[in-house]
Amino acid sequence: MNLDNGGVNLHGRECYTAQISRSKTNQLLTHLIAPAYDAGMRDQLTEELDSPAVLDVEASGFGRHSYPIEVGFVLPNGHSFCSLIFPEPEWTHWDPKAETIHHISRDLLLQRGRPVVEVARLLNAQLMGQTVYSDGWANDYSWLGALFDVAGMSPGFKLENLRALLREDEADHWHEVKATVASERGPQRHRASADARLLQLTLQRIRVSNKSS
Repeated sequence: MNLDNGGVNLHGRECYTAQISRSKTNQLLTHLIAPAYDAGMRDQLTEELDSPAVLDVEASGFGRHSYPIEVGFVLPNGHSFCSLIFPEPEWTHWDPKAETIHHISRDLLLQRGRPVVEVARLLNAQLMGQTVYSDGWANDYSWLGALFDVAGMSPGFKLENLRALLREDEADHWHEVKATVASERGPQRHRASADARLLQLTLQRIRVSNKSS
């Protein structure tokens, strides 16, 4: 039994006519909606590439014994997140030179850091399914790996190199534009999320300059 049109039983020519009518209607709707949908998707993709999710990790130093001490990110919509990380018992490495850059003391981590598992869960909750970009991809990838390994979890997002979003000419001007944007913003508290926001703003500035030139 073929039930359609509100439960009315259609047979023979009536059913055939109804199918033809529906087919034409669907074709018309597809013709009208698809271009608008495609344009909307293109606009959304362009916006995400111009203002992608950016992540930054601060660490105890460099080298095989270093570990993440703070992670932060900013999303395309401007939402930001930042958290200090309570060091695991085996995370004892500490580079005083690195502290002069990030200005985060180990005592501060012990006082205000979140447990590794909590940080990993928060990252997955807010970044699930997304592609997130980093300008220090090799180091940040390693430190995030250490974080999720200790947490016994897998990241629900993908970390990519921010360089992949830049053309050669854009990469050539990256540090110059970044310095200009940083100067315009004025003194900022050194946090991972603030660094991520600076990277995002730098990419936006480069893209705007290219569109206007």
